[in-house]
Amino acid sequence: MSGTTGAAAAGYEAVIGIECHVELKTQTKMFCGCLNEFGGEPNTKVCPVCLGLPGALPVPNLRAIEHMIRSGLAFEAAIPAFSKFDRKNYFYPDMPKDYQISQYDMPLTQGGVVRYWLEDGTIKECRLVRIHLEEDTGKSTHAGSGDGRIAGSAYSLVDFNRAGVPLMECVSEPDIRSAEEAVAFLEALKRTFVQLGVSDVKMEEGSLRCDANVSIRPIGAHELGTKTEIKNMNSFRSVQRAIDSEIARQVALVTSGGRVIQETRGWDEVHATTHSMRSKEEAHDYRYFPDPDLPPLEVSENTVGWLRVELPESVIRRFTRYTGEYGLNVQQATQLIDNPSLAEYFDACVALSENPAQSVNFVLGDLSRLANETGVAIYASPVVPKHVAELIALLDGKTINSKIAKDLLERMWSGGGSPKAIVEREGLAQTSDPGAVAKFVDQVLAANGDAVAQYRAGKTNVLGFLVGQVMKASGGKADPALVQTMMTQRLA
Repeated sequence: MSGTTGAAAAGYEAVIGIECHVELKTQTKMFCGCLNEFGGEPNTKVCPVCLGLPGALPVPNLRAIEHMIRSGLAFEAAIPAFSKFDRKNYFYPDMPKDYQISQYDMPLTQGGVVRYWLEDGTIKECRLVRIHLEEDTGKSTHAGSGDGRIAGSAYSLVDFNRAGVPLMECVSEPDIRSAEEAVAFLEALKRTFVQLGVSDVKMEEGSLRCDANVSIRPIGAHELGTKTEIKNMNSFRSVQRAIDSEIARQVALVTSGGRVIQETRGWDEVHATTHSMRSKEEAHDYRYFPDPDLPPLEVSENTVGWLRVELPESVIRRFTRYTGEYGLNVQQATQLIDNPSLAEYFDACVALSENPAQSVNFVLGDLSRLANETGVAIYASPVVPKHVAELIALLDGKTINSKIAKDLLERMWSGGGSPKAIVEREGLAQTSDPGAVAKFVDQVLAANGDAVAQYRAGKTNVLGFLVGQVMKASGGKADPALVQTMMTQRLA
């Protein structure tokens, strides 16, 4: 039983908010010229600016600011004409400056809404408080004694390669009501950022990190309960399990007469439970103040205008188009949307063929199989959308049947070119002439007397065998529907 289900059974509902950190895809860091790339030897991608050495001055990364505005516009956020950078002061071992350049009361985007869908196709939405721009911290590695480096002691190693990488923090309102919704919300963020090209959103590399604020309250209540913040969730599966576990813990605590305290809790993947990390009963004072080395940002209406014009179709709009206008099921729509280049290829096929159903069958069926077998992406293969549309037209016009279509796709994938040209050149057109098909049917009936007798004795499942024998005898060219009709008539 999920924590959400258990909460409802006990008369409680979950209230969840998400804080999501996303590293932006830029060539250099947020305020200096050091490379922004994952991995490498520790402390080799650093300079006086990202290390916060005296006299070093930060310069904002224009591409990161543009990525932020695109992200805000994609979620219908407001883009203020003025925003500023602040210093968020607190001690953390892997922060070289002992403060983080962030945004506080005047962020680059304000408000917005994330629309997402569940596995059954239900569309939900969650409001955003803001998306603000900041710099990432470094990375600490904590080790124990006994490995020979520092005998008899525990120690930590710090890698500042990630320090200063542009980071946007997406803060949601507490509009989410289940672990399933939380994961779907995060998936919508990921799909949007990938589509926009602003981040690769890889949780395994730390370019997407999220915390969840979880509380419960009696069903029908409006006042928020005491929340806990869950950290250390390194996959969407971990997010779902952690939130369900925390909801169940809070329900059990409250129903037994206990009290939820405001605290930060870590997720233990091995034991599938959250554990207390530190108390947050009192809010921490980060002593924000405007960064004196960075002037306020001014964003003109013209800048916002051209960035808005360049936005691709939104993820939720594409989903509703696929499921509503095209009749795709949720799984098909999701599979396409999760691969933006494949979705564009599919859209091109539909535009040329005007047949979404057959297009998705080819794209997610035989073409995906060939892509998996060869390691070549569909959109990079010799099978261009124009040829897919041509193949669909041959099928719709009954020039070929589905068996010949599969064979043609193999040839097209190998560089055979136009399916129409292949059919004409190699005589692969489907045989729909009743006289020609009748000869094949009579030939198969004469050669399979036992099967004919079984059919007439009531074992009608042998019809498929007999039809298959006709298709084999015709080299796959006979019209299957005509074969079945003739065979049934002759066996009557």
